[in-house]
Amino acid sequence: MKRVFTILAITGLLLFGAAPKAIAQDAAKTEQVADATEAKTFHQELKQRFIEGGPFFMGIVLVALILGLAIAIERIIYLNMATTNTKKLVAKVDEALNSGGVEAAKEVCRNTKGPVASIFYQGLDRMDEGVEAAEKAVVGYGGVQMGLLEKNISWLSLFIALAPMLGFMGTVIGMISAFDSIQAAGDISPTVVAGGIKVALLTTVFGLVVAIILQIFYNYIISKVDSIVNNMEDASISLVDLLVRYKK
Repeated sequence: MKRVFTILAITGLLLFGAAPKAIAQDAAKTEQVADATEAKTFHQELKQRFIEGGPFFMGIVLVALILGLAIAIERIIYLNMATTNTKKLVAKVDEALNSGGVEAAKEVCRNTKGPVASIFYQGLDRMDEGVEAAEKAVVGYGGVQMGLLEKNISWLSLFIALAPMLGFMGTVIGMISAFDSIQAAGDISPTVVAGGIKVALLTTVFGLVVAIILQIFYNYIISKVDSIVNNMEDASISLVDLLVRYKK
């Protein structure tokens, strides 16, 4: 009898000891499967949706995204390089005018990067013709520099407008495909129309996502250009005041 109880007790311990291990192993396997699913969700899902949306319109929208990002990155790099500490530059030009004259001030501008220094140089270069000629040179060359700052931004706005329009065109074509499927099958079952509607929705979503991404970059670039232009105008006024004071 004691042996029976002993065997039952050992069996029970083994069962209760093995059960948590089995549960833990099942849980670990479940987590591994879930992790594997999550790991391949983003890239594979994105690739699958891109293929399902149709290579033609999705490809054109993707090209718009790539070109738009290329222009945005180029503009951001250019504008960051064009940013100058205008107050420091004005102080250096003032000091150079007082110590070495116009030629010393021109040398300071030559050694300084950015559109503000270029505008200063053009104004100082016309200084021998008088303050009014220097002021006209500053204003005229300021317009040239503003054009360089805004270069290619119109293309970025084109891609912002083009991406959702291409998406909507894909939507229309997807709906036409859905109605063609209905006509061919002679039935309005969900299975028949699902493919065309899916294409319609995917192209619209992708076009809107591209437009949103490019719009963020566009707004940042516009604000950066406005900031640089305001600094240019303020610095130009300061330069004219310096030249008037120097002439006296």
